[in-house]
Amino acid sequence: MDDMKKIYREGEETAKETWRKADGEEDAADKVGNIGDDVRKDLGNAGDDVRKDLGDAEVDLGDDTTVDDPEKRY
Repeated sequence: MDDMKKIYREGEETAKETWRKADGEEDAADKVGNIGDDVRKDLGNAGDDVRKDLGDAEVDLGDDTTVDDPEKRY
């Protein structure tokens, strides 16, 4: 599922960059938009990677409560 998200994010970013280039010019706003898209994509992918690496690891909630089931994390 995470691989599908990565593919979607890459396609979305590419589509936005293509749309910004459609007028034949790339101004400062386009560059900032492209950088923002890159950052959002990379953060989303990094979050997926961290979540995958943690897997079913036990989570310490800091109040003497732990949650073993990732679906029950608050």
